[in-house]
Amino acid sequence: MDLIQKLADIVGSQHVLLDDDVSSRARGIWDHEAIEAKAIVRPKNTAEVSAVLKLCNEIGQKIVAHGGLTGLVEGAITSEDDLILSLERMTEIESIDPVNRTMTVQAGVLLQSVQEAAEQVGLFYPLDLGARGSCTMGGNIATNAGGNRVIRYGMTRDMVLGTEAVLADGSVVSSMNEMIKNNAGFDLKQLFIGTEGSLGVVTRAVLRLREQPRSQETVFAAVNEFRQLPKLLKLMDARLGGTLAAFEVLWNDFYRLVTTPPALQEPPLSQDYPYYVLIEALGGDPDGDKERLENALHDAHESGLVAESVVAQGESHRRRIWAMRDDVEQTTRFQPNYIFDVSLPIPNMENYVSTVRTGLETTFEEFTMFTFGHMGDGNLHFAISAGNDHSTHPAVEKCVYEPLRDIGGSVSAEHGVGLEKKPYLDISRNGIELDLMRTLKRTLDPNGILNPGKIFDGVAA
Repeated sequence: MDLIQKLADIVGSQHVLLDDDVSSRARGIWDHEAIEAKAIVRPKNTAEVSAVLKLCNEIGQKIVAHGGLTGLVEGAITSEDDLILSLERMTEIESIDPVNRTMTVQAGVLLQSVQEAAEQVGLFYPLDLGARGSCTMGGNIATNAGGNRVIRYGMTRDMVLGTEAVLADGSVVSSMNEMIKNNAGFDLKQLFIGTEGSLGVVTRAVLRLREQPRSQETVFAAVNEFRQLPKLLKLMDARLGGTLAAFEVLWNDFYRLVTTPPALQEPPLSQDYPYYVLIEALGGDPDGDKERLENALHDAHESGLVAESVVAQGESHRRRIWAMRDDVEQTTRFQPNYIFDVSLPIPNMENYVSTVRTGLETTFEEFTMFTFGHMGDGNLHFAISAGNDHSTHPAVEKCVYEPLRDIGGSVSAEHGVGLEKKPYLDISRNGIELDLMRTLKRTLDPNGILNPGKIFDGVAA
């Protein structure tokens, strides 16, 4: 019996996609090239995932797990010989415990669905990013997604209490812990959070929920000098009493892009300032929180940290402000378009951005560079276009990544490594760390079938 028939016996023939049903799918929302793969297998539950992986491990069939395909580092890229394990049918929210403040979900549930389900019972799942309507919880966990509220709530790993994952040989590691405190031995879920499906496939998870905020105050401000930004961050964080949830900075180039037609948002402030900041606080005292924010903003104006500002008046106004920050797709008007995700100490940011720009100016006659990001947690994004085709990509990467080497920066703040950042991993991880990663990979996936070739080289199949 051939592989395809055996897979059909596990998940049903209608859930093993072949030929045109494979190539008709795009590789992601940012990459519209057709998928290449031997087949796409769509299991419905952990047992079916286990059976598929056991079969593939026995014959050495390489397999790549797919979620919402919103990643930006080529972590879900496949070849024509690979098998795709799509978790798109695993969309059940199994339970919500309002007292324990947990939600148990399958890996294919969308982030936005989790947010909405939590809100319906008066609770709150803090993870938030622009791809909320497309990305899945399994993908968020596999990449340790960050997003807009890391400064207050942390990364995905800070919101996951337990996981169920399937190892390469089909073994199911069910660590569906529901408690915040559990120091009984190794925290095995961490093997699967942020490891990009290379050590196991997450199929279910227990998520930590919070109480729904009772206030949400949003400010958009213009700032004249970079040196004022860290001071503004410090002032707002201190004065808002622990409620600061977002501190997003838009450089002038990005702000102009997302507030000039064909972009849909009108500029709420003049387009002539060098920096703009989106500040948001989530609290539990509507009247007091509003007053605290207004007083802090007044002090920021008085001390010269803010040149101009606007406070969101209602939910629709708040959404319009956030729509500017989330409108990253405007950068795709410039091709080829490369999105970067780096992390570095805040005091180094101004010089680092200048160094990246200087490197691009030295290397290319023409280019576009848009800068924005979650500055409150040290995370910056670039959208860069240079040249007429993808042959320029390595040179652009060098301009962005190499300056991080001497300042202790990371080539990946929240997007992962995949294939794209693999050549630069040594900037952020030393040799001993890389050797330990390879040891874990060989131990849990000795045949090298899970997401082959991603993150690092040197693991024999």
